[in-house]
Amino acid sequence: MVNPVNSQPINAELRLLELGIKLPAAPTPFGSYVEAVHTGNLLFLSGLLPVVDHKPKYIGRLGKEFDIETGRDTAYTTALGALAVAKEYLGSLDRVARVVRHGVYMATHGDFFNQPTVADGASDLFRDVFGSEKMSARLVIGVASLPLGVPVELEVIFEVET
Repeated sequence: MVNPVNSQPINAELRLLELGIKLPAAPTPFGSYVEAVHTGNLLFLSGLLPVVDHKPKYIGRLGKEFDIETGRDTAYTTALGALAVAKEYLGSLDRVARVVRHGVYMATHGDFFNQPTVADGASDLFRDVFGSEKMSARLVIGVASLPLGVPVELEVIFEVET
């Protein structure tokens, strides 16, 4: 995104303020792994879950306990956690050069086929914070179950400026 007043790129931290988004505390691992690994100019985020205060915000499956809108909120909540992890690790989201790829895994039931719409809950947040020119490739997969019974899990790869 470009600021029309001075034609300078709008930074991610400023966009969070403009959008009224307050990041939660960065989630912590539920097992023997780390939330983020930085190698070269890439920051890989582990499978993040929709948690608040280290507890799942939602437990259930899309198409059974949850509808599309709740699924979108679940993906959004999970993406907020991803931004919190990236900010904690990098010091500032302004260091994100682009969102390279994100994978959205969804626990679904029966004939639930709206995974792309649910995944947009995360994709739209990344677009709003980083701008459409930094949109990523995306993987969307429906599965039978996810850790802790949550409906959405998210993995993200960011390109970072050093």
